[in-house]
Amino acid sequence: MLHYILRRILYAIPLLVGINLLTFVLFFVVNTPDDMARMHLGQKHVTAEALAKWKHERGYDLPLFLNQQAPGIDRLTQTIFHQKSVGLFLLNPGRSDDGRDIAADIGQRMGPSLALAVPALLLGLWLHISLALMLVFFRLTFLEPAGLAACVILMSISSLFYIITGQFVGGRLLQLVPISGYDDGLAAFRFLLLPVVISLISGAGSGIRWYRTLFLEEIGADYVRTARAKGLPETVVLFRHVLGNALIPILTGVVVVLPLLFTGSLLTESFFAIPGLGSYTLDAINQQDFAIVRVMVFLGSALYILGLLLTDISYTLVDPRVRLN
Repeated sequence: MLHYILRRILYAIPLLVGINLLTFVLFFVVNTPDDMARMHLGQKHVTAEALAKWKHERGYDLPLFLNQQAPGIDRLTQTIFHQKSVGLFLLNPGRSDDGRDIAADIGQRMGPSLALAVPALLLGLWLHISLALMLVFFRLTFLEPAGLAACVILMSISSLFYIITGQFVGGRLLQLVPISGYDDGLAAFRFLLLPVVISLISGAGSGIRWYRTLFLEEIGADYVRTARAKGLPETVVLFRHVLGNALIPILTGVVVVLPLLFTGSLLTESFFAIPGLGSYTLDAINQQDFAIVRVMVFLGSALYILGLLLTDISYTLVDPRVRLN
């Protein structure tokens, strides 16, 4: 098992390096430092001295990959690539284009993102899996087509509709929760209640249908027929045997949303004015702060790769056959 984990870690390192290099090329080759300076200073009436000053203050006046004028190892270190990209692997994201400490901003905004994403993820898993098992339990009855029709309707409606409707009904019409905003401590509960409920409803259609498909694939397996032949109740067969053997694809599905636990949801945090990493990224895009956008892209990629690694490790706990590979 240890060799399996080490092999997966060695696979992840070059992948993360490649993503970092590709991100750097997209930001600094397609969009040059001169273009970044003009976007911040304005397209009109920008002097060469103003451009040079802006780039020098932010370290964008260095060569991209190789500094021919520097001696020794400084040829590699005195470059934009080393100063803007290598530090990300050392957990040193540097400063934004307007001078803010990006690491401090991430630490401050991570709490609201986690407070929103963790309940939505855990409650979503419990709700979607439970309802999917219920559809499988009542298969071949009128509840199955009715449930599938409801799932299709939920999937067909845009998440923006859920957000706007929830804000109008829950916040303005009934005045049960605030429309937007955030507070620290336990007071944050009333600000997070509506976004979490909307996240559960908007993702219910696709989640329930997907889990139902997984359970239906398992329901016809030999071990299920054997369990029924032994006289086990259908609920025990579903919740103990079918659910247990469907854990691997369930874990794979969870990996997709793991980066959102830290990077936040752009849409939800923006509409509800939650000061998380999602709104932080969207604000950086609107302000054309490429330093923050680049760090958040790298962070999202690193978290996704970490999620894949954790999934591979969890496979060894769920399926003993993986340990032999």
